[in-house]
Amino acid sequence: MNYEVIDSHCHLDFPKFNKDRHETIERARKSGVVEMINSGIDYKTNADSLELARKYDFIHATLGLSPQMVPDATDDKINQILSQMERNIDKAIGIGEAGLDFYYCTTDAGRKRQEDVFRKVIEIADRYNKTLVIHGRDGEDLALEMTKDLDRVVFHCYGGSLETMQNIIDAGHYVSVPTLVCFSEHHKAIAKDLPLENMLIETDSPYLSPRKGRNEPAFVLDSVPVIAHLKDIDESEIALATMQNTRRAFEL
Repeated sequence: MNYEVIDSHCHLDFPKFNKDRHETIERARKSGVVEMINSGIDYKTNADSLELARKYDFIHATLGLSPQMVPDATDDKINQILSQMERNIDKAIGIGEAGLDFYYCTTDAGRKRQEDVFRKVIEIADRYNKTLVIHGRDGEDLALEMTKDLDRVVFHCYGGSLETMQNIIDAGHYVSVPTLVCFSEHHKAIAKDLPLENMLIETDSPYLSPRKGRNEPAFVLDSVPVIAHLKDIDESEIALATMQNTRRAFEL
């Protein structure tokens, strides 16, 4: 099986890769992962993502502000990240991951704060015409509503309803299928229903591994035969379409 793919969302800067980061990256390249998009989630990981992108010309950085950190973060900390995004906007191919996480955050105050901060992130993506990468766990509808004026939006690691997914597609946005599709029935249903022209694939590594232990970008290839089988389309077609979509989504 020789085809090329892009891992549209990973976290190679995370500590889980400290022992063998370079080897992991090389392994991905040898398996056919031609490019990787490394997503920041806070000040440190944004800086680390930019460093990875500087070191490897096939790794691209997006600058994020994870909704999971928002309820407990001070205004100073939030503003520090927002100004970091603006300062480094030319070195990033997108803004995010950012958005809403109502799965972990169940208080009204916490959710309201996530919304307020997300609005500021959306403004940055809009002002600089950058692709926005959304983390929208249990808040997909609201995230879609809030970003309806943006041109390029990616719902990363999408796990919401099929109805909301249809609305995301109707808005012309992209939906990223994680390696969870290898074992999750819900993600199989999503991949089956998702039009190929709106689909990206990702590992979200080191999380959501389709194998035992840590996930890594090379494993994005595990999802290609699964999606091909669900859609009754040739594997190489899935690989090519998702690669072209990722390049289009991020203007690579």
